[in-house]
Amino acid sequence: MSFQIRVHNTVADIGRDAWDACAGPTGDPFVSYDFLDACEASGSAVPQQGWAGRHLALEDEDGRVIGVMPLWLKAHSQGEYVFDHSWADAYERAGGRYYPKLLDAVPFTPATGPRFLSHPDADAATVRETLIQGALALTERLGASSLHVNFPTREEWEAMGEAGLLRRQDIQYIWRNGGYQTFDDFVSALSSSRRKTVRRERREANAGLDIRVLTGAGITEAHWDAFFAFYQDTGARKWGRPYLTRDFFSRIGATMADRIALVMAFRDGAPLAGALNFIGRDALYGRQWGALDEVPFLHFELCYYRAIDFAIERGLSRVEAGAQGDHKIARGYLPSPVYSAHYIADPALRGPVADYLERERPAVEAEMRAMAEELTPFRKTGD
Repeated sequence: MSFQIRVHNTVADIGRDAWDACAGPTGDPFVSYDFLDACEASGSAVPQQGWAGRHLALEDEDGRVIGVMPLWLKAHSQGEYVFDHSWADAYERAGGRYYPKLLDAVPFTPATGPRFLSHPDADAATVRETLIQGALALTERLGASSLHVNFPTREEWEAMGEAGLLRRQDIQYIWRNGGYQTFDDFVSALSSSRRKTVRRERREANAGLDIRVLTGAGITEAHWDAFFAFYQDTGARKWGRPYLTRDFFSRIGATMADRIALVMAFRDGAPLAGALNFIGRDALYGRQWGALDEVPFLHFELCYYRAIDFAIERGLSRVEAGAQGDHKIARGYLPSPVYSAHYIADPALRGPVADYLERERPAVEAEMRAMAEELTPFRKTGD
């Protein structure tokens, strides 16, 4: 069978029906047409912000799209959560040009998910292999320094290693549902000291506040106005410039409301803080959060404990609370591996990076094991 790969500047050029015929069966909200189109159409992930779409669509001999790949020509390494700044600095000090580079990822979203999306009627392995080769060919054609695939599934990560890409591993903190029927069931599985701490944190965070979990039609533009203010405040304090525009939130509110759980805290009827979650087929994904006032433990309540509550209620298997933060371990979110894969065109840079990653992977695995053993919040026999 013959295939053709076309390069498109926006997911809208490919179209909702063709894109979601490949992305929809995954159940992943972030690779859906609605999420990616909101990133682009809102001005959040656009060339002016250093995100130029170069999305791949794989067509069969009849012209039907049987695979897609969200791909970006990047002018910087911001909003990615897999850090290659040191590679870029070293290469440019040596006289190289690291940017532009190609990135297969979901903008501003450190969540593991499929990166090579195939139509259910197509052979997934063939589609993946063809898209990998297409992305490598595009890297060469554009004169990009490198190709990066961030937060793929482990199966994709292993396949990319077989295709010659360099493999990297990092750590995130994920809560897993042990078949709990209630939040108290989960708390009962913790050590005695952690049980007391969690209950105290929840009690103090809820004092004097009205906390609600909103989804579907319950989310209004007024809620998005409030949440955007929270988001801007957090962004300004943490990294200086929030990535997402106000229009982005209106767009996902219009097209994805049933896949959103927006946790909002109110004081005397006025919005005080919020946490945004996306609902997947079997997971809840925590994304942005913010608050207009400091309230002890409110971050833990909105971002971690309410997410656990929601996942238990919906029968979801896990909560992925985003990047970084070993403080999550004490709240039941245990270290788990996340992956990325990298092709670097220039052997002068590829060699040192390959050596570094060979040393980094076992160190990350050892750190993850040590944290799981030494910092576990769950009770042991007799506790």
